[in-house]
Amino acid sequence: MLLFAQPGTGTRAACGEGEVEMAGWRLGAGTEYLRRRWSSPAGYREVLVLAGPLVLSTGTSTVQQFVNRVFLSWYSPEALAASLPAGALSFTVLCFFIGTASYANTFVAQYHGARQPERIAGAVWQAIRLSVAAAFIVMPFALAAKPVFDLAGHPLAVRQLECDYFRILILGGGFTVLSAAVSAFFTGIGQTRTVMWVSVSSTVLNALLDYGLIFGHWGLPRLGIVGAAYATVIAQGLGSVAFLALFLFGAQSREYNVWRTRGFDRPLFVRLLRFGAPSGLHFMLDVLAWSLFILLIGRLGITALGATNLAFQVNSIVFVPMIGFAIATSTLVGQRLGQDRPDLAARTTWSAFHITFTYMTTLAAFYLLAPSLFLLPFGAKADPAQFALLRDTTIIMLRFVAVYSVFDSANLIFSAALKGAGDTLFVMLMSSSLSMSLMVVPTWFICRDGKGSIWAAWTALTVFIVVLAFFFLGRFLKGKWRTMRVTESPHSPPYPTYPNPDLPVTHTEVP
Repeated sequence: MLLFAQPGTGTRAACGEGEVEMAGWRLGAGTEYLRRRWSSPAGYREVLVLAGPLVLSTGTSTVQQFVNRVFLSWYSPEALAASLPAGALSFTVLCFFIGTASYANTFVAQYHGARQPERIAGAVWQAIRLSVAAAFIVMPFALAAKPVFDLAGHPLAVRQLECDYFRILILGGGFTVLSAAVSAFFTGIGQTRTVMWVSVSSTVLNALLDYGLIFGHWGLPRLGIVGAAYATVIAQGLGSVAFLALFLFGAQSREYNVWRTRGFDRPLFVRLLRFGAPSGLHFMLDVLAWSLFILLIGRLGITALGATNLAFQVNSIVFVPMIGFAIATSTLVGQRLGQDRPDLAARTTWSAFHITFTYMTTLAAFYLLAPSLFLLPFGAKADPAQFALLRDTTIIMLRFVAVYSVFDSANLIFSAALKGAGDTLFVMLMSSSLSMSLMVVPTWFICRDGKGSIWAAWTALTVFIVVLAFFFLGRFLKGKWRTMRVTESPHSPPYPTYPNPDLPVTHTEVP
């Protein structure tokens, strides 16, 4: 199988612009190969060391949403049903700015790899400026809540809750963009533990505030879904302040001339927009497509919407932490390209893919064999009669999740590698065009009259993810990304040659 082919047997196959060495596993050699792949540059250990804290960091956002959804499922089915479409839509509005600001990570990584520390903080300052502008730009969207959710056609009891939740999250959205901008500094230079600790602290605070403000404990008002929104904004706000304080006053501020580079750098700002805007647009259109999918599913009733909410929440528990591997992949690819070592950038990508593919395949087996296990927290304090129908429908949905999650690991890693090099336009165009043509449009035809099949809609979603995986894999194997850079100079100073644990790497690295 191509995805697990190893260099070294002498078999050659045409692949895009170049040829790759391809070979199968050899019995008895697997253990030795894994040992060398673990410890070599761009091997499993290097990826895990950088990705580990990022997995916990991105996982905290999943925990935050998970706790939020569990508490709301205890509060009322209407609050649970309203939280996903309103939360997804608010995130959609912010996504362009989050994706663009967080792309400062690639600039930081490539400058770090090229040994140009004097340029690193400047890139982050431009992203901070963008985040401040974003906070004001998104505020008017709060006024559009009622007409948007009226158009969605959800039940009236759900619709009002969606409006309340959406407005609060939008008005506090600037904190999310600011966190993305400043955390890109720590991620790009490899200080991922800083990101982890701030994220964990913010999540713990959010969980405590959720419990207090949703149910009215500890003398706090009982606000239901409104309390959940306030808890999220407060936690995100304090998290962004912590990131900013560490950036400005941390031990590394003098090394990277943080204060001296705070001025507006027009050429650098323009390049951040040139490469980051397609990444932000891709992020926004991707989330928009999923939000439209959810809104359309809502036409099929509260059970369909609530079950879809649960299925996505269950998947996010195990998938969203893998975004940490995507961030690590982009960072390491950027650093290696800054060093002018595209061979090691390719090896990093395959190492990350091996890990995530193995993980997601294992979880897919659990989705098929023990789906009820994932639903236990949601049903713990929910009304048994109301939750029974949701559970049965969600279990069937998890079979679809089991199929597409395996391919989603390829989407995650290969698109991250392309973005880490600067190939953001291709990622944006391919993802947005396929999501609309293969997922959103078919789902609209299925759900437009409120009588369509929920399973036909989920089939369209699964086909989209599978097809997209092969497009990203093909683009990566073609190798155009190897010559891309987002920084001023395409070449960095000479770097030592690292020992290769395998046979010499050809034009396109294989797993």
